[in-house]
Amino acid sequence: MPQDSQTFYVPPGYNAPQQVHITQGDHDGRGVIVSWITPDEPGSNIVRYWPENGNLKYNATGLLLRYTYYNYTSGYIHQCTITHLEFDTKYYYEIGIGNSQRQFWFVTPPAVGPDVPYTFGLIGDLGQTYDSNKTLTHYEFNPVKGQAVLFVGDLSYADDYPFHDNVRWDTWGRFIERNAAYQPWIWTAGNHEIDFAPQLGEPIPFKPYTSRFYVPYEASGSTSPLWYSIKRASAYVIVMSSYSAYGKYTPQYRWLVNELPKVNRTETPWLIVLMHCPMYSSYISHYMEGETMRVIYEKWFVKYKVDVVFAGHVHAYERSKRISNIAYNITNGKCKPKSNPSAPVYITIGDGGNLEGLAYVMTEPQPSYSEFREASFGHGALDIKNRTHAFFAWHRNQDKYAVVSDSLWLLNRYWNPSNQQLLASTKELF
Repeated sequence: MPQDSQTFYVPPGYNAPQQVHITQGDHDGRGVIVSWITPDEPGSNIVRYWPENGNLKYNATGLLLRYTYYNYTSGYIHQCTITHLEFDTKYYYEIGIGNSQRQFWFVTPPAVGPDVPYTFGLIGDLGQTYDSNKTLTHYEFNPVKGQAVLFVGDLSYADDYPFHDNVRWDTWGRFIERNAAYQPWIWTAGNHEIDFAPQLGEPIPFKPYTSRFYVPYEASGSTSPLWYSIKRASAYVIVMSSYSAYGKYTPQYRWLVNELPKVNRTETPWLIVLMHCPMYSSYISHYMEGETMRVIYEKWFVKYKVDVVFAGHVHAYERSKRISNIAYNITNGKCKPKSNPSAPVYITIGDGGNLEGLAYVMTEPQPSYSEFREASFGHGALDIKNRTHAFFAWHRNQDKYAVVSDSLWLLNRYWNPSNQQLLASTKELF
């Protein structure tokens, strides 16, 4: 979309806060990180907030930074963490001063617990095209209302514009504000966030992304904002980085193998992993790019019974069966995916809109591990019902808001370890 599109609306008033977005601010869901940019001068770095039915207003003071990238200098980036919020409560918050003051709201999640229902939206590879706008609109009008977005990487596609035009980070921030200022987006870094451009004098990877999008990585013992975890309602969400070192003994590897045993499935039964590059994909585009990560981490996902892995990168949609490929030992020849009830379902949802078009070309015939695939723009919704059942649906942009194009009842790997038991319990429950 052109830079003067109304989709990139600039709020009125001198130095008015813009590009407002929130994410979870701690490990358990009682914190929120509020981020915004003031374009002209630093302004106030205070967030005023109060519960919907409360009489007192509280203040939280944030951090302030700017960055440069080639011939671009950012506005004043504010990052403010609000802590010790009450669960399941609507809060209003204000930023800015005088005539430029702006007000928003958010709802904190319910307290962590095994049977707490919660609904996540799933968006990946969004960009800022007309298709991107359709995707976000479809998500907003989906009758299954998402309470938070799990974003699987590739945000603005600023690096696809000449000289990694960071103005496109600003337009993207204003584009998503209409939703991301009101519900948390849980961030995953993709390849379009790397922004490694030594030819432009920019040798530091992820510089614009990490400057603009703060995450609570230290709360989960991570040493990097590119991999971390959160608990939210009945879900434990692990975010991984496909474009950071992940081999054995690297910081990301050490963190993950220490993190997985910490997950208490009696408290958070749903174990969800987010990454950008898919481990399983039958599209020609980016084919096998996730293979090295699969070889290293798939056995851990099976051992700890991860329920579902969401990825992007491939500009299309695909859903796998529950399969694994971990039996190979060099000499036995067992090098094909096999059905495994302890394995996750792998869902690729890199169909947000991007800038490069859809990935139409697929490997033929369709592999046996691939349950459903289609090259269309869209988004997903994961509706967790209780500790045993969750419903995933994929919605295409060309359909009406309530139309489901692909769906699956996810049956929890910890509480229902065998498919036979799961089918029986599903019939009894539904």
